[in-house]
Amino acid sequence: MKKLLQEFKAFAMKGSVIDMAVGIIIGGGFGKVVASLVSDVIMPPIGLLIGGVNFTELKAVLNPNSVKEGVEAVTLNYGMFIQTIIDFTIIAFSIFMVIRLINKLQNLTKKKEDEVQAAPPAAPTKEEILLTEIRDLLKSKN
Repeated sequence: MKKLLQEFKAFAMKGSVIDMAVGIIIGGGFGKVVASLVSDVIMPPIGLLIGGVNFTELKAVLNPNSVKEGVEAVTLNYGMFIQTIIDFTIIAFSIFMVIRLINKLQNLTKKKEDEVQAAPPAAPTKEEILLTEIRDLLKSKN
């Protein structure tokens, strides 16, 4: 049991696991922000354009006879499905853009590193050449 706990501790303290946990937490918050953006900002104008429709209220009643009897209607909430599809599309596009930006920044950094590594060493200055000659002369006298 002690070995199992030690293995779990080693696993949980790895940098990648902690990074993943932070990413999941931030992703959850980001998802809520995007869901609010879609439902509160994007969908109302779209609903207005197509005749004042609120997508979240779009549904098909599957048992219309039971509504008369006081039983709660069984509905197919296709409006919520449309809303969820739009949420997903915006979240996926946003994540795509962030990853694209990160990849461009990494490529830019890599190019700069490659340029620095590929640059030939600078030719010695006249002072360096003169100092090298003096050093060599002093060595030959000793």
